[in-house]
Amino acid sequence: MTRYPMSRILRIAAGAGAVAFGVLSYVYLTLPDVRPLATSNPKTTAFIELREREASAAGKPVKRAQRWVPYSRISMNLRRAVLAAEDSAFFEHEGIDIAEIKKSIQTSIERGESLRGASTITQQLAKNLYLSPSRDPLRKVKELMITWRLETALSKARIFEIYLNVIEWGDLVWGAEAAARTYFGVPASALSREQAALLAGAIINPRVYSPANPRGRLLRRQQIILARMPGYEPPVPAAVPVVMPEPPADGPPSEEPAGPVIEGTEGDRPGAPAPPPPAEPPV
Repeated sequence: MTRYPMSRILRIAAGAGAVAFGVLSYVYLTLPDVRPLATSNPKTTAFIELREREASAAGKPVKRAQRWVPYSRISMNLRRAVLAAEDSAFFEHEGIDIAEIKKSIQTSIERGESLRGASTITQQLAKNLYLSPSRDPLRKVKELMITWRLETALSKARIFEIYLNVIEWGDLVWGAEAAARTYFGVPASALSREQAALLAGAIINPRVYSPANPRGRLLRRQQIILARMPGYEPPVPAAVPVVMPEPPADGPPSEEPAGPVIEGTEGDRPGAPAPPPPAEPPV
């Protein structure tokens, strides 16, 4: 067995460290500037463009269903349901939920499964806005860096508002308003508890679970989310005007006038959370 002198090992380690530092520095410096999102809404996202390319390649009509609505016009039922389903500690953590990651690792080890879940709302937003669904480790590093930037530049309420307006809710259906009208024929402001829980339950895989035809696992998720919803009280932020995006060139304009977008401040973070409901089985 060949034994290398310690000096050579140290040189190799130093070289590897320098390369890693260089790669991370390059990645950080080339990340998108998220600060404009504080006062303007994104006109598109990486996920929207990906799905539209996929539809075009498959010969399907590319017609985006999306209507931007301010935080104030999204049902409190949906806000509670999404927090219950996707990120119960959203208003307490700083973008990464360490406790949830530890729980996910432990569950994965116990079940002998690959690690999954534990992504916060901010991490999901970072991926949706700028990245892809791939499991590439470098993509995950970018996601964490963008998450930190979003949490630093935007209020929690603004992050939540953007998230609810851009996430995927079906085949080329994006955001709460389009989802509410597509599946239930009502605006996002009028969603009932049951409708909100169905929508929140579908976020885990919106291309498989359809609120228009709920079955099996989606119905079970709906019931679990309904039981958890009373424990969450999203804050009501102060109003801040934000520039509304232009409608897509190939889609009809919104039928409703644009109102002020609601953004919160650090003061919008809630105090002590309401007591959680009894433990439920994993969603």
